[in-house]
Amino acid sequence: MDAAATGAAPPTAVPDGPASAPRARADADLAVHLLRLGDDALVLGQRLCQWITRAPTIEEDLALSNIALDLIGHARILLTRSGRLDGSGRTEDDLTFTRSERQFTNALLTELPDEDFAVTVARQLAYTHYAVLYYEALADCADTELAAFGTRAAKEVVFHRLHAERWTRRLGRGTPESTRRMQRGLERVWPYIGELFDEDEVVRRLAASGTVPSPAPLRAEWEHRVTGVVTDAGLTVPAPTWSAEGGRSGLHTEEFGPLIAELQSVHRQFPGGTW
Repeated sequence: MDAAATGAAPPTAVPDGPASAPRARADADLAVHLLRLGDDALVLGQRLCQWITRAPTIEEDLALSNIALDLIGHARILLTRSGRLDGSGRTEDDLTFTRSERQFTNALLTELPDEDFAVTVARQLAYTHYAVLYYEALADCADTELAAFGTRAAKEVVFHRLHAERWTRRLGRGTPESTRRMQRGLERVWPYIGELFDEDEVVRRLAASGTVPSPAPLRAEWEHRVTGVVTDAGLTVPAPTWSAEGGRSGLHTEEFGPLIAELQSVHRQFPGGTW
């Protein structure tokens, strides 16, 4: 019996393609953003792992190992969500162990080599202040899964930040040699900070839709907080004449290749292995 005979309204066809296009774009953008955040945590965690058995004291060996473990935990959550959203079906292991160097999108700051313990401290000072601010902002987003992650991650990174602040003050107020090396560490790291707060079209679309916050507005507060720590340590906030960029686009430093080769070495030697 047709609709006219029963008096019912005829069914309305709902096209699938156009209606789902905005959601697909939003998911793709969020996948890119979470991949970047996950790569930041993964690469920095791997870099900190290189201090194992090489840290200045046994306590620092354990402290840096635990910080790295937290970061790798953050990376697992972020990479898993990114793999779900991009439609590729890739797992956290796929994204960690099977991508090439150019496919990693971490900020260049996170891959800087540990030339000196003071460089590591300066890098941690810069990253942890940024991460606490961003994860606290993420905790207020509408996505309940990301909000829960942001709440947890922010609490963990607060301890990483306190660790970096203590060492900044300890080295800055220490001997002439420790002061010189801490100042040099700051000078080495500071040109790489801007990339953490860069806002491209992906971030703008996500922020405009209220999906996730943009890191760009957080820079002023970051500068206020970090300047206080650096000044209190008797050091000078660097004023770099250049700013590094390219990590978000897959362009990395010369030292990045060996770092990734080390990260992926066991998986490449025993592909598909389980233990």
